[in-house]
Amino acid sequence: MSLVTDVAQALREHGLTAAITGLIAGLFALAAGVTRRAFTNEAMLQRLDHELTEERDRVDKQRAEDRKIDADRLSSIETDIRDIRDLLFQAFQRGKGE
Repeated sequence: MSLVTDVAQALREHGLTAAITGLIAGLFALAAGVTRRAFTNEAMLQRLDHELTEERDRVDKQRAEDRKIDADRLSSIETDIRDIRDLLFQAFQRGKGE
């Protein structure tokens, strides 16, 4: 309510013209503050959206790398299992033939 108080004081001290001028200036200042805040919030939202997109891309890339590492590891394990199975089968065949 300081705008109203300031306008009332200007009206008492300087007359109607000064009060109206003060009121208009106050409204312009209020509009400028609201506009500035709106643009600031919009810029902040755009920056956050950009950062979120970058973070999603980073996480997606990390997941893709992790999946590739897991696939390579699984392939290696499967190869080792096949090799061990073949060795056991050969050992069993030799033991059976003797």
